[in-house]
Amino acid sequence: MDDKNNVTEPTINIDAASIQKKIASGQFNQALAELQIVFDKDASNLEANYMAAVCYRYQNDYAQAQPCLNILKELSLDKGRVYQEQGHLYRAQGLVQLALVAYQTACQLNPALIAGWKAQVELFSSIGNSAAAKQAQMQLLRLQNLPKTLVAVMDLIEQGKLFKAEALCKQFLQKLPTDAEAMRLLADIASRLGSMEEAEFLLASAMEFNPDNAQIKIDHINILRRRQKFEMSMIAAEKLINADSGNPQFQSVYAIAKMQMGEYAEAIYHFDKVLDILPDDALTYTSKGHALKTWGKNAEAITSYQTAIQRNRSYGEAYYSLSNLKTYRFDDSEIEGMLDLEKSEALTPNNEVYLYFALGKAFEDRSDYDLSFTYYQKGNQVKKLQSSYDAEKMTEELLSQRSFFNKDNIERLGCDGYPDAAPIFIVGLPRAGSTLLEQILSSHSQVDGTLELPNMLSIADKLRRKGRSKDGVSYPELIETLTSEERYALGKQYIDETQIHRGDAPFFIDKMPNNFRHVGLIKTILPNAKIIDARRFPVACCFSGFK
Repeated sequence: MDDKNNVTEPTINIDAASIQKKIASGQFNQALAELQIVFDKDASNLEANYMAAVCYRYQNDYAQAQPCLNILKELSLDKGRVYQEQGHLYRAQGLVQLALVAYQTACQLNPALIAGWKAQVELFSSIGNSAAAKQAQMQLLRLQNLPKTLVAVMDLIEQGKLFKAEALCKQFLQKLPTDAEAMRLLADIASRLGSMEEAEFLLASAMEFNPDNAQIKIDHINILRRRQKFEMSMIAAEKLINADSGNPQFQSVYAIAKMQMGEYAEAIYHFDKVLDILPDDALTYTSKGHALKTWGKNAEAITSYQTAIQRNRSYGEAYYSLSNLKTYRFDDSEIEGMLDLEKSEALTPNNEVYLYFALGKAFEDRSDYDLSFTYYQKGNQVKKLQSSYDAEKMTEELLSQRSFFNKDNIERLGCDGYPDAAPIFIVGLPRAGSTLLEQILSSHSQVDGTLELPNMLSIADKLRRKGRSKDGVSYPELIETLTSEERYALGKQYIDETQIHRGDAPFFIDKMPNNFRHVGLIKTILPNAKIIDARRFPVACCFSGFK
């Protein structure tokens, strides 16, 4: 898959260097005059709108700057810098709280933005929030101490230019092969490309070279969790919190590990420890609500979600979490508050998505279906702007699978696969009924229910990456080049890796729906596996996903 966001090229030539030089020397009117020539031909030019916003801000013409940023928020894929500039604009107007929201959003979208972290330190300090200022200062110092090449790698990662980031990071590691931070970044790239096994190996290696790097440890815990190695992640989280029990980030990591182990009382205790230090942290109140909900304490979960909203009325996930509770109904005042929030300048894209879907559910519960559909549609429109999904590439991939995995190839290549008959794969589109099928089958004494296991997707992604290094041979055609021993080993790898999730039953279920993309691979490396295709009426399935 190509880099997802090579930002739209300007439709006309633009002398960016000349304009930037004028901005740097304070010649804002001259710069704007050159930019106007661009706007006359292409009003949506991304580079021109960004530079115009900067010029107008320096001229204190905030009303002219904002429309430029609004265009960038909708069209630009490098949204981190857009929100950083929004923060600068709010700060110039003295709107400290709005500036902080913008800077925090910018640094969430792109953690490599040094100016965004520096602004947070200064603004949090100015309003007396020393705990938040300290957290931002830690991130700022970490960035300032990194080699510029690695900051550039971080920037490329957050822009979605993963292969460029990977190449630059590998070049750096050729010169400094034991640099732990470079290994951490390479692991981040591998995980985003679906190569979880490689990511785990890189992070384990990085910890050996730099055992005191907390971010590497946290990333390692997260990868273990994504690979569903919950006991190992729990042990790693315990070591982290024992090293510094006063660190709220460590407390949060430990609380999440406890929650995923089903130890909800312990999880809530540690979420409360975080809130003792960061009493206004809406994210932690929401996470605590998730733990309470899973524990079956819905009333307490509701209180926790509502407190998150009280602490930060713009925190959309809390509204969405309330809407996901089967028995919860928003009252008139809550809906009025959400509708007011919709108009707020503090609403970021992620919070916007959550809010729209919550409003969709709120109006659906009131049988106002026209308004409900309007908000579901808005939520999907914003979400689509954030997505890298490419329908044409998916169609191309599935056609190549259908072409290669014909009956003859599956029978010929599958005869060398690993013969274990234990796996039962339930595949299909999300919301097609795979969970119900899994519950029915796992009620049988000879079948273990597990989870949506990522292992087959990881094997497929590993083959994809291997294919990119072979001229002209890509996945799935690459399977033809594997030896019988390699195909056997891949099947055995899957069985060995998933053993941790099984009990003593002779069969087990893997209900990862997206395995439908790799049915041919499954039959090649695990020829005796059973595959159940969960089907639902297409309109019902799509509408369920739409909601």
